[in-house]
Amino acid sequence: MRPGGSLRDALTVLDATYDYAAWHWQPHSPPDYVCISAVLVQHTAWRNVEHALVNLDSAGASSLDAIASMPETRLTELIRPAGTQRVKARRLLALAQLSEDHGGIDALLSLPTGALRPLLLATHGIGPETADAILLYAAGRAVFQVDAYAIRIVTRLGLGVGGESSNNGPGIHTYDAWQRRLQEELPPEVDGYRRAHALLVLHGKERCQPRPRCEGCCLADRCAEGQSRAGSSHASGRASIPKR
Repeated sequence: MRPGGSLRDALTVLDATYDYAAWHWQPHSPPDYVCISAVLVQHTAWRNVEHALVNLDSAGASSLDAIASMPETRLTELIRPAGTQRVKARRLLALAQLSEDHGGIDALLSLPTGALRPLLLATHGIGPETADAILLYAAGRAVFQVDAYAIRIVTRLGLGVGGESSNNGPGIHTYDAWQRRLQEELPPEVDGYRRAHALLVLHGKERCQPRPRCEGCCLADRCAEGQSRAGSSHASGRASIPKR
């Protein structure tokens, strides 16, 4: 058996450890909110996104329709807290234009997944991770959003592509290969994918960081990395990682 057993088992443990209700994207989150924040959160912390979202809301620009008619300089200033504001302003304007070209956000998100995903990927600044965040959380499609947190955790659990890869990104394997691997582990359900993605991010931020905090981790007894560190602790005479 693999060191981690199954991803479903690990997610059951994470679900008992973290509060999914605290996750920023929920089933009731407005599509515009998801789309805008999915761009803003690129390469920054969520707390910075929140400040930018407050600015947009105060300016009456919390929808893609409003952003589409906003001068780029004004938009840049409003989203400054999210960092790389000029880059993200151009990306938001491109996404807003895509929405406008297809009759608004609801019409855009109603397109079949096979048509919508290529449109998103062809939009300036929208890569696979951002496109799949929009598909999963805004359009309600059973498409798993792959990110560095998921890759790091499943790799350390011994459930990665080929059993190995980078702890911090797709590495030698493609995004699509990682997505196929994760979707093989989980039933193709929108709510399940949302919850799984959220729990992996929460655990990645709290425990499974690039330099992991294994001691007391809820997955330590099924994690190859955690077991390796526990073995090192035994060998050196330090306290071992507690198992649950």
